[in-house]
Amino acid sequence: MIQTDIAIIGAGPVGLFAVFEAGLLKMRCHLIDYLPQIGGQLSEIYPKKPIYDIPGYPSVLAQELIDNLKEQISPFHPGYTLGERIEGLEKRGEADFVLTTNMGTQIEAKAVVIAGGLGCFEPRKPAVEGLEAFENGKGVNYMILEPETYRDKHMVLAGGGDSALDWTIHLAGIARKVVLVHRSESFRGAPDSVNKVMQLAEEGKIDLVLNANLTQVHGNGRLHSVSMEDSKTKEQKTIETDYLIPLFGLSPKLGPIEGWNLNIDKNAIEVNTEDYSTNIPGIWAIGDINTYKNKLKLILCGFHEAALMSHSAYKYINPGVKYTMKYTTVNGINEF
Repeated sequence: MIQTDIAIIGAGPVGLFAVFEAGLLKMRCHLIDYLPQIGGQLSEIYPKKPIYDIPGYPSVLAQELIDNLKEQISPFHPGYTLGERIEGLEKRGEADFVLTTNMGTQIEAKAVVIAGGLGCFEPRKPAVEGLEAFENGKGVNYMILEPETYRDKHMVLAGGGDSALDWTIHLAGIARKVVLVHRSESFRGAPDSVNKVMQLAEEGKIDLVLNANLTQVHGNGRLHSVSMEDSKTKEQKTIETDYLIPLFGLSPKLGPIEGWNLNIDKNAIEVNTEDYSTNIPGIWAIGDINTYKNKLKLILCGFHEAALMSHSAYKYINPGVKYTMKYTTVNGINEF
């Protein structure tokens, strides 16, 4: 049986940063993730997606951020169980949990942190006639893994959130033609990204189609065009394209977590904002998987939650013990 101070369910950016914060307090961490590698959605879905709201980085690629976080936590030597999903959680004492994976691996921990992002997820697919016929490498993709795939290609992106805006900005300098289709005139993404997209449209570097809904896709074994309807005039329009990328977010599912007697609200775990603890002592939830008043689903906010959680977990594991954090450098190697 694997033994650790803190078992962290989820090896995305927030889970990785939690290792750093816990390490400063000399607590050992073990990460468990259903994906075969660390990084969560950033590595699995959009490793080359630029991220603009990490302090100190005007822009950083998703995988680059994960690589930096991995390097940052390396002095603390965390353990990893990857490619396995936590199926069972048993609380045996005040600070004694046993987690069991679908492969039978057991992890004994004094505290548990759930940093599972959106949980088990799948892309939300628009109601477009014929869409499934062009999935699996035939022109319709729901995520962008390698931007160079689209170099000098014609692309239609659909959506109005941060992901659609950010990818439109990034791909404008890669694809031959980028068309962004959105069902409204207002966007849900960051205002700065909206302004950049509007500027690209004004400069003729992208085409922006507003108040339009995708209706149908066409092709002969491979996608060659998409049809859409103006929501105001009902006018039909067809655009030739090599790729269609619907970016309407992910549909989250908590999976086995739903049966752990945690307080759940709309597929998210309710927490106390003093320290992001759950209703079960010894279990915390940080990042996109938790919910509270005025919650913002940002990596930056998850980092903040990880810091407060770590101090709370230390007090839980070591009741009555005062602590200090030290950071020194010995022969160029960081020692904590």
